[in-house]
Amino acid sequence: MPIVNNVTRLLDSKKIPYLAFETPPEKLGAGETARVLGLDPKLVYKTIVVTRPKGKPILAVIPGPNHVDLKLLAAALGEKKVILPTEREAEELTGLLAGGISPLALVNKGFQVVIDAEAHTQARIHISGGQRGLNIQLPVTSLAELTHARFAHISTPDSVNS
Repeated sequence: MPIVNNVTRLLDSKKIPYLAFETPPEKLGAGETARVLGLDPKLVYKTIVVTRPKGKPILAVIPGPNHVDLKLLAAALGEKKVILPTEREAEELTGLLAGGISPLALVNKGFQVVIDAEAHTQARIHISGGQRGLNIQLPVTSLAELTHARFAHISTPDSVNS
């Protein structure tokens, strides 16, 4: 029986084509998720919570092998500085567990979404389904429309996949 949650119900209600994949229920990084699902790690995107001194928190959606570049993100948003909170602070801000933080689960919850420009090179990407153990593949354009996201170059490759 496939997992059904608020994210899958939202996608169904908007008639957005997606595929849902179950993964182990423990916290997996994007690289581990790619390995479990047999995917190119560049197709599995992770959501990084970022804050700013004043204003909406940010959800940076970046390729799994990359890390968010805070200077690039700040520049893309016209901010002087943005801050990477602790995992616990990110969980408190979103109400979701790390490994399950998803822009789709936080639609209309006061977050600004920025998707790395590299996503434009893919028709579909994988992101968290809003809980540990659920991965969603969907069109990049649908993700951007649903979350009112903007695209910007906000990440750089990691030397070690996460």
